[in-house]
Amino acid sequence: MARIRVPLSNFQFGEVSPSMLSRTDTKIYPNAAKKVKNFFLRNEGGLLKRFGTRKIYEFDTTVNTSKRQQIRIIPFIFSDDERYIIALENLKIRCFKIDPSTGAISLVETITQDTTSAALPITDSILDEITYAQSGDVMFLCHQTFMIRKLTRTSLNDFEVSTYAFATDTDQHNIFQPYYSFHGLDVTLDPSKTSGTGATLTTSVNYWDTTGSQTGGNYLSSKHIGLTIRYHGQEIEIKSVQSATQATGDIIDKLEVHLDTDAIETTDGTADIQITMALHGLSTSDSITISDAGGVGGITASNINGTRAVQEIVNENVFIVTAGANANANAVGGGSPKIETHAPTTQWEEQSYSSLRGFPAAVTFHENRLWFGGTLSQPDGIWASRSGLYFNFDVGDANDDDALDLTASIGEINTVRHIVSNRDLQIFTNTSELYIPAFTDKPITPTNAQIRRQTPYGASFVRPQSLDGATVYVQKNGSVVREYIFSDAEAAYVSTSISQISAHLINDPVQMSILRGAINRPESYAFFLNQDGTLAIFTSNRGEQRAGWAQFTTNGKFHSICTVDERVFLVGQYDKGDGTNKFILTEFDSSLELDFSEDFTGSAGVFDVSTHFANGAVVDVVNGDDYLGQFTVASGNVDVSAVQQITAAEIGLKFDVEAETLPIDAQIQGGPLTGNPRRVNRVILDLVSTLSVSVNDKPLVIRQVTDDLSAGRTAVTEKKEFRLLGYSKDPTVRITQSAPLSLQINGLIVEVSF
Repeated sequence: MARIRVPLSNFQFGEVSPSMLSRTDTKIYPNAAKKVKNFFLRNEGGLLKRFGTRKIYEFDTTVNTSKRQQIRIIPFIFSDDERYIIALENLKIRCFKIDPSTGAISLVETITQDTTSAALPITDSILDEITYAQSGDVMFLCHQTFMIRKLTRTSLNDFEVSTYAFATDTDQHNIFQPYYSFHGLDVTLDPSKTSGTGATLTTSVNYWDTTGSQTGGNYLSSKHIGLTIRYHGQEIEIKSVQSATQATGDIIDKLEVHLDTDAIETTDGTADIQITMALHGLSTSDSITISDAGGVGGITASNINGTRAVQEIVNENVFIVTAGANANANAVGGGSPKIETHAPTTQWEEQSYSSLRGFPAAVTFHENRLWFGGTLSQPDGIWASRSGLYFNFDVGDANDDDALDLTASIGEINTVRHIVSNRDLQIFTNTSELYIPAFTDKPITPTNAQIRRQTPYGASFVRPQSLDGATVYVQKNGSVVREYIFSDAEAAYVSTSISQISAHLINDPVQMSILRGAINRPESYAFFLNQDGTLAIFTSNRGEQRAGWAQFTTNGKFHSICTVDERVFLVGQYDKGDGTNKFILTEFDSSLELDFSEDFTGSAGVFDVSTHFANGAVVDVVNGDDYLGQFTVASGNVDVSAVQQITAAEIGLKFDVEAETLPIDAQIQGGPLTGNPRRVNRVILDLVSTLSVSVNDKPLVIRQVTDDLSAGRTAVTEKKEFRLLGYSKDPTVRITQSAPLSLQINGLIVEVSF
């Protein structure tokens, strides 16, 4: 019988898919596992049992298992000392403050209405689709179904929610918001006058929304009511709708067309002045009013300005009127005149964001601008504020600091789902990944902005985040996690699957959170909250070409997750012991071994847990380095006095811990051992600070019969040998725990007989 040692030195590639069980030919195989459950993967390739979770707050939300998410927690970080956790719920926002000195978490604000006393538009049906971006005291919340909301920290312990409002000019006559021509190119708008209220607005085809039945000659439920349209740049507020072709509106200012410089041309010896005005819509004999024109060709300004009749239509962009005097030269000029007119025109637009057209789905800050993207009616729209002015979206004359209005058009309609500020401005749609390149010598401006398509996969609603130099996102099908990174070799972005070898761990994620610098360690982790309530955990080190996955489960379900600095917060769904599921805000805590747990104080082994567990709950009890076992809550108490009469204990719920290698194989002279009966004789575990571990159900012996049992248990930090029996064609090494105590493994060596 031959024996061979197989060094399985680490678990750096984590848990891999069942399809890898026969891939003994890959470099991954000896450093991967069949299962890694409730372990952190360490940089060195070892495993550290994940921490327990401490109860922070019990939500009063009734659990509905048919909902994807009912509570979503996100971070709100103002400064190093002022950090918060924001819980989004159905029609509600709760704000939790993290005490800068003690780290304690407390609820400081519960919001159910905005500043106008209106109910919040947040519903649990869209929680996982809401995007957000924060700057200072303000967080913007976006979804296609509601106007952008501002969550504002008004003081150390106070928050409020308000509706985002675009900036206006000093006299409130212009709203600096995006506009779009939702009508066809040949559709005209004909106002009945140039100023005042009650202007009749007639369109050449059906346009106005006629929702609901007509009452008193008006469609009272029309979604156009209250919206703003723009006629040659001048705004009109819609007050009522009478039919699909007729509405009534109040003209905010005069309907004046601002002409380009030098729009007037004169002919020597005549009073005819030719005016250039794009798509003027005028007819012969129409009356117009000219203002702010300067003298041209010897005709004074007073003889140009005023009310004039159109004498001739040259073309759709040029017409002729008669001045009050003859010109003495052929000349071009006139300064920057204005034409007051209400002629039918195709040069009109409607505000881009509304309950009729939808609202932005994506938001971010990039290069000192606020960016929005993807409404229902403009799914491929991208908008950026003026530089440094987050409420001003006036495109102006396309100067460098003006707002941007772009379209992510690549030959097909893309629905923008996320905008990410990274090396470049990255755009994730339902079908593709795009970007707007950065420039070394100047920022993105209206004149240099270029949207470039890179890869054709599409993103889900899960918010992408940066990890290890790449942007990580969930593909639209919900079964693949990809990284989007710029390749210098290809001079383009590439999108690579990072979940390919562990695809079984990805189950339609609803949320992602990144832990940078990890918990008391240098590792970074990406947490993916799956639809089934499990967590898929990814860690990588690009420099070492190392990446791996693991899975976290709990005695219940994980429901939401967010990270703040090196702290990981979760909302868990737990049965308190009476069959009633509750949502519990918890935190990973390196001092705890149990989930949904707390450090309790008592007397003579009796602990009051009535605020934590219901009668009948079966709980686990840990006292320092000892596991006392499972106990049933009775009369609100846990009584361990028959085991130990202690005054302090950790009480919570045990979670399973398991790591199992791939089938042990080795390359010998005749080839691999795959398929041959073989036996694992010995397993040597390199342990660190370990109090409980079993190998193939054979437990580690911490104490010998000769030890002083009155002394405390000493954690093992050394290599420990386990001898095993039995042949198998696919032998594995399975590492578990019988007691919820500390466990860390640096690596292992296996001796195989064949």
